Amino acid sequence: MSITRNDLETGRHRKAIRECGIAPRLLSDQELEASIARVLARHPRGHDVWVFGYGSLIWNPLFHYTQRRLATVYGYHRRYCLWSVIGRGTPEAPGMMLGLDRGGRCRGVAFRLEATKAEEELRLLWHREMVTGAYTPRWVHARDAGGPITALAFVVDRAHPWYAGKVPLQKIASAVARGNGMIGSSADYLRKTCEELVAHGIADEHMFRVHEAVFGAAPKRKTA
Repeated sequence: MSITRNDLETGRHRKAIRECGIAPRLLSDQELEASIARVLARHPRGHDVWVFGYGSLIWNPLFHYTQRRLATVYGYHRRYCLWSVIGRGTPEAPGMMLGLDRGGRCRGVAFRLEATKAEEELRLLWHREMVTGAYTPRWVHARDAGGPITALAFVVDRAHPWYAGKVPLQKIASAVARGNGMIGSSADYLRKTCEELVAHGIADEHMFRVHEAVFGAAPKRKTA
């Protein structure tokens, strides 16, 4: 199971989070709109928008894009550092989700949104990523095959109650193996993310070690 575009357009996803009563605080419509406005105010008007995906956005972006490219973001790294007590876990058996945390670099996929449609597509993205406030939208420095680009990324908020920090591998694996919530399991999230990383030729040892600890084997890598 995964979130669909219709879940976001109809508000079904947000309603489900609200009704579960677990999230520490949900951002209001006004707060979400204000957040989008602040981000776009720091972007040249009339220019296309690049969005950087490092987890589920790679395999389930949902927004409409005109182009996608492999890209590397500098100053952040992909890590299991966020507890999931709704989407892919419960308060009794939390799962884990990825975050973009400070330090290092991260290879992922950059998606290009057409300027005239960017605000509409970003609104859907905000209703997916920003409802619980666990992430902070940030313009980050990235590089793709064509050179440097500025991309929008969702960086984990270290002040959020669900931020886990640096968690030992076996503790991550245990949470991922048992976590199951309203949009699916943490193990499925791990499997799909690793499949896409391999398909794009992205080697992420942290992800592959978690995969091996959960499933008993590292993901199969591409052969020449």
